[in-house]
Amino acid sequence: MTTTTTSDTTPIEQGDAPSAVGDRLPLAALLALAMAAFITILTEALPAGLLPQMAESLVVSEALVGQLVTIYAVGSLVAAIPLTTATQGWRRRPLLLIAIGGFAIVNTVTAVSDNYAITLVARFFAGVFAGLLWALVAGYAARMVPEHLKGRAIAVAMVGTPLALSLGIPAGTFLGAAFGWRVTFGLMSMLTVILVFWVLAKMPDFPGQARGKGFALRTVFTLPGIRPVLFVTLAFVLAHNILYTYIAPFLVPAGIAERIDVVLLVFGVTALLGIWIVGVLIDRWLRELVLVSSVLFGLSALLLGIWGEVPAVIYVAVAVWGLAFGGAATLFQTASAKTASEAADVAQSMIVTAWNMAIAGGGIVGGILLETLGVSAFPWSVLALLVATFAVAWAARSHGFPSSKPGSAASQANDLQNR
Repeated sequence: MTTTTTSDTTPIEQGDAPSAVGDRLPLAALLALAMAAFITILTEALPAGLLPQMAESLVVSEALVGQLVTIYAVGSLVAAIPLTTATQGWRRRPLLLIAIGGFAIVNTVTAVSDNYAITLVARFFAGVFAGLLWALVAGYAARMVPEHLKGRAIAVAMVGTPLALSLGIPAGTFLGAAFGWRVTFGLMSMLTVILVFWVLAKMPDFPGQARGKGFALRTVFTLPGIRPVLFVTLAFVLAHNILYTYIAPFLVPAGIAERIDVVLLVFGVTALLGIWIVGVLIDRWLRELVLVSSVLFGLSALLLGIWGEVPAVIYVAVAVWGLAFGGAATLFQTASAKTASEAADVAQSMIVTAWNMAIAGGGIVGGILLETLGVSAFPWSVLALLVATFAVAWAARSHGFPSSKPGSAASQANDLQNR
């Protein structure tokens, strides 16, 4: 059987070749990945919007229902690296289908369960499947296209994240309030079943690493540029989650706590704009986009720190924050995939771990700040983290976040690959 080779030099069967032609993206396949990301984010965050209904139905406190989000993050945190490492040799499409199919099972269990403990276990395994899926998405998208389209392909695959945050969660919360929270989880299971057939019809398959040619965790972690990418991911997302997790109490001094839906809508709309901008520019300006995103988020934090009791300023700052954060997942996963090359899936599992550490850390650090220093400390803590983020990204000009200026080593390498 004849073979061809992808841009990351991994041999694949002829029938598995990337489906991009010239500058055309395989949109049907990439949008399937976007739908997977959409379902993953919805599964993660919906309990936060349905706290009262779920608490009443499961006969527990709202605080305990809130732990359904925490246990999901724990599942991703503990499973992403070991599962990705253990499955390096598996073919990619069957592994993706296992991760997607897992969501159909756990969301169905959640929809029919009347027992909090069973629901908690289902949520843990939802996080496990999420950890596996997030480790696959960026590398899968990158393998479907030539080198000069990898960033754009990952941006399309990741568009499900801001769509879920800006549209999916509000819609799911509305449906849950109108028809019951179980209906919402049942609908997600139905969407997941549809997605399984979509993947079978439109997604190309790729082999895993050949036996004996997998990548050790330590080897990937010590690759030049990987550690700066991980630090930037952790610090940036931690800054985001400190503020996003406790946005409701933060809005109280300005007297707009009851307008949290509008505030989050502003964030979601500008986040969509952010990922669109990133998708257009990322293949040429990855480094610059990371730096600009850090500066914009820092500017937002500064505005909130100085004028955090002025409603108009809050809306402007939240809009800037959404613009900066919208493309963050795409930026960091693209930087990781390009830096790790053939070891992209293992590197992505590290990104997933860092991301979930930041989610958990945001809740812990934000809670400590709230109880000790109050909400006024949030913007300054966020700003300190973003200064560190900018400094590390700036220093990683050779590896991790390489310069794309004409004449740079990274630019010359990309030009040679694109010829």
